[in-house]
Amino acid sequence: MLSREWKKSTRSAAQTDCVELRQHADTIQVRDSKLGDASPILDLDTATYTALLAELKRH
Repeated sequence: MLSREWKKSTRSAAQTDCVELRQHADTIQVRDSKLGDASPILDLDTATYTALLAELKRH
């Protein structure tokens, strides 16, 4: 389960050009870490989030 706080991958270390994720209500939210609070937020339902992860793992 994701946190309600914004999190980025530990593999990104000190990099600022990453995506961040958090759980919000029944969605997973994704934003651009370098834009922070100014970033547009993408709301994904669980099925879409799972499909996105599966697709990313394929590449």
